[in-house]
Amino acid sequence: MTEQRRHPASWWAQFQEASDRFDTAYLTEGLGDLINAKISSPLLRREAQIAADIVVRHLNKPNSEELAERAAKSVDRLVETVKRLEERSGDGFELSEAHALCHLLQGQVAEAASEAEEFVKTQQILRVFVGALRMERFDNDLAVRMLAAGHSPGAALGSGAVVGKYSWWPGWLIKVVTERAMDGRLDEHTISALDRCAYAELSPAQSRIARRLLSGEVALVETTATRLEALNEPRAAKLLREGDLTAVALAARLIPL
Repeated sequence: MTEQRRHPASWWAQFQEASDRFDTAYLTEGLGDLINAKISSPLLRREAQIAADIVVRHLNKPNSEELAERAAKSVDRLVETVKRLEERSGDGFELSEAHALCHLLQGQVAEAASEAEEFVKTQQILRVFVGALRMERFDNDLAVRMLAAGHSPGAALGSGAVVGKYSWWPGWLIKVVTERAMDGRLDEHTISALDRCAYAELSPAQSRIARRLLSGEVALVETTATRLEALNEPRAAKLLREGDLTAVALAARLIPL
C-alpha cells in the first residue's frame, strides 16, 4: 500500500464532537468491515466478525441487557484470542488489524481509525466517518474531498453543510462554491454574496459573466466596473474593483440579455 499520512486519534475524535446525531453503530459496522477484511487468518477473521456483529446489534439496541452482556463477552473473548496469538508469535505486528478492531469494539473509535490508517485507505475511513454524522442537507462528497486534501474536519464539515443547504443553487454556482471551499476561501461573506447571485435569476450569458467575475478576471472586472460607473453605480464599481463579491450579482444583471 502507498504510504499515507496517519492522523492521530484526537483528529478522528473531532467527528464525534461535530454532530449530536453521530451514529456509532453505523461507524462500528462500516469501519469494522474495512478492518476485518484485512485480517489474514480466516479463523481470527471469523471470530472478529462474530464479535463485531454482536456489538453492532447492541449499539442499535442499547437498552437490551442480553445484547449488552453478549457483546461484552464476545469482545473479551476476541481480546483474549489476540493476546494468546501475540504471545505465541512473539511479534504482534501482524496482529495490528486485530488490535485495531478490538479497540473499535471497545468503543475507542478514534484510536481504531488512527490505527486502521496503517492498512486501510484514509479516504475509505473518511467516508464511513462522514456517513456516521447523519447530517441532513449535507454534501458528503465535498466533505470527504476536503478532508482528503488536508482541510480540518471543522472546515470540511462546515463547507459540506453549506453546499448541502444551498443545493438548490444553479450548477455553475455550486461549482464556484465547491472550488472556493477546496481552496479554503469559503466564509460567511462569500456565502452571502453567492446567495445574491443565486437569487439574481441570471441568463446563461450573465451566469458565465458572473462566474468569470467571481474568479477575478482583471480585464473583465475593470470593463464591468466602468460599465457600472456609466450606469450611475459608482459604489458598486468601487466594490467590484476591490474584490467585493456582493457587487457581482448587480454587475452580471446589467449585462444585456
